[in-house]
Amino acid sequence: MNTAGRLGLYGAGLVVAFGAAYLAAGAIVPDSAVAAWSQASHADDPGHAAEQQEPADTEQKEQEVTGVTISASGFTLAPLAAPAATGTDGELAFRILTADGDPVTAYETAHGKQLHLIVVRNDGTQYRHVHPELDAATGVWSLPWTWDAAGTYRVYTDFVSDGTAATLSRTVDVAGTLTPNPATEVITTASVDGFDVAITGDLVAGADSDLTVEVTRDGEPVTTLEPYLGAFGHLVALRDGDLAYLHVHAHGDEPEPGDTAGPAVAFTAGVPTAGRYLLYLDFQVDGQVRTAQFVLDAVASDAAPDHGSDGGDDHGGH
Repeated sequence: MNTAGRLGLYGAGLVVAFGAAYLAAGAIVPDSAVAAWSQASHADDPGHAAEQQEPADTEQKEQEVTGVTISASGFTLAPLAAPAATGTDGELAFRILTADGDPVTAYETAHGKQLHLIVVRNDGTQYRHVHPELDAATGVWSLPWTWDAAGTYRVYTDFVSDGTAATLSRTVDVAGTLTPNPATEVITTASVDGFDVAITGDLVAGADSDLTVEVTRDGEPVTTLEPYLGAFGHLVALRDGDLAYLHVHAHGDEPEPGDTAGPAVAFTAGVPTAGRYLLYLDFQVDGQVRTAQFVLDAVASDAAPDHGSDGGDDHGGH
């Protein structure tokens, strides 16, 4: 039997031949021997080891990025129905499909809701975080919708179904006169409806970073923050450029109904790469939800400041 025949017999495994003499003899080398040979041959070549490790590290970092595709984890976000232009009242509707193309009709509650719908224009403006209604018979999610400004928008669906969490997104083009307003500098303070909100902490690429937001009104600390979506605040982070959706975790246990907190709310954010990030904090006072927006720049791990965060034990939200 020639060499090709022998390779066919071992098609389920890896076949390695050492040199022309071994090829002629048709020798088959076990995987374990190949691994040992490879390790020994490059033991004195740290550059080769780093080169071999780099793709794995890159892949791991990319796996941390979500919200930039229409399909993931066995689910697909079907095409969206939405008004085509600004100033037109209509409906935003969509379905989540299984790998077989069937509509998903059963969802699990996460952060107080079965599905979180987040919409933002490509320049980071026009942010909305809302919760549509599900028609369990058809799997269609919908809510009334009007676009306030023209542009290209990314629409995220953040949900859990059958024990699997996924964040899927599609883009929608909205006709009208476009006036882009991208972030051009770091923003660590925001004012909304008489509340002043400040964020502190450093974002470090490839590491968990502690962030703390503090809410005041008329110079006085606000201690009446109410639970919202299972925490005393809900923070969303998007990577500027591709608007990758990043998971931000709250400090502390889930509050009970009637609990209040403030003025500080603490979070842990993990960002995969250095660069600019857009952050949106939803907080609730007197039954009304408000959104404060920030812009932070993440540094590479070797350029991170050598100090800790004071965001310790306060409650927060995703």
